Amino acid sequence: MNDLIDIVRLAGRGDGVTDDGTHYPLTAPGDTVDAFGVVAPGPHHVTPPCRHFPRCGGCQLQHVDDASYGDFIVDRIVGALEAQGLEVPPMDAAHLSPPRTRRRASLRAEKQGKRVVIGFNEGASHRIVDMTECHILHPDLFALVAPLRRLLGGLLRDRRAGGVQMTLTDQGVDLMLEKVTVEGLAADESLTDFAAAHRLARLTLDDGYGPQTRYEPEPATVTLGGVAVPLPPGGFLQATADGEAALLVAVLAGVGDAAAVADLFAGLGTFALPLSANAKVLAVEGARDPALALKAAGARAQRLLLVEHRDLFRRPLDGKELARFDAIVLDPPRAGAREQVDLLSASAVPRIVYVSCNPGTFARDARALIVAGYRIERVTPVGQFRWSTHVELVAAFTR
Repeated sequence: MNDLIDIVRLAGRGDGVTDDGTHYPLTAPGDTVDAFGVVAPGPHHVTPPCRHFPRCGGCQLQHVDDASYGDFIVDRIVGALEAQGLEVPPMDAAHLSPPRTRRRASLRAEKQGKRVVIGFNEGASHRIVDMTECHILHPDLFALVAPLRRLLGGLLRDRRAGGVQMTLTDQGVDLMLEKVTVEGLAADESLTDFAAAHRLARLTLDDGYGPQTRYEPEPATVTLGGVAVPLPPGGFLQATADGEAALLVAVLAGVGDAAAVADLFAGLGTFALPLSANAKVLAVEGARDPALALKAAGARAQRLLLVEHRDLFRRPLDGKELARFDAIVLDPPRAGAREQVDLLSASAVPRIVYVSCNPGTFARDARALIVAGYRIERVTPVGQFRWSTHVELVAAFTR
């Protein structure tokens, strides 16, 4: 009889791992592997719902149940903290966004003879998986995939790939097409007809020289904290409304009753606008278009909100500026916020709420804060990129 080896956890890229550190792709905790490498599914191994799994790079973990998926998200954060020599703080259970709730996506499209394929790339490949179903996209986004094949058949050159960016706004789907060729009246009219027929909020083209709006019956907006904010073409939005709500609950809890708050890397105001309902808020954003959109929205809503367009990597808030605030919220890109954290470490700000999409850089920055005297009160893990290895979190620090 063959000895059986147990899969005990999931590694960072989603492979199952045994106690001796051997990796087995597409396994789940509780699976067993015999001496010949044959896998016997365990109680946490489920049937993937999508026919494209595992080829499609949009998902890596459809074969595990929610309990194991939630543990994977928590383990990613715990592992990053332990790698920095930090104790594990109180940790909430992972919040998982439901299937079919992704409200923004970047797909690729390619014309292959008379056929147009649209979808995500295969994992670690430039090959496109032609999407015939999707269990992560919001139905309003997926409904455009088949019509887009017909539209792009007349716009893409043979064997040339283009990009398809879709975002769900207050008015409908905001669609951006990249690397497409629009030549002549017929092609131009086909865009307008498509946008009108599918009630798009906006249709934008980017041929490499920046977005050009071709159809927008009324300004495209997203509602944040009860305020409609203009959405710049290609603007960033949290992947799901459900995930955004979970992040916001944790941010508000971490800020507490602070009367003056700075929201750094504020974007369109995902956190700044809700916070401004009860506090004075300074929102700092390095990208011009989101900063202008947030400033206009805050002014219309008459919120106690000041918006500053400022590169926080080159010019972070210094000690004198930080001293004006009872709490700091920061939501940096994947690289983290080393420059700003160095100045925060030397400050006396009583509360810091750190929102992160990269456990590794978060743990690095957390170590600097903890060495300086802060402590992590709580971490809230969030998995809004359903069935992917992408992890987000909110950490509340106090001094």
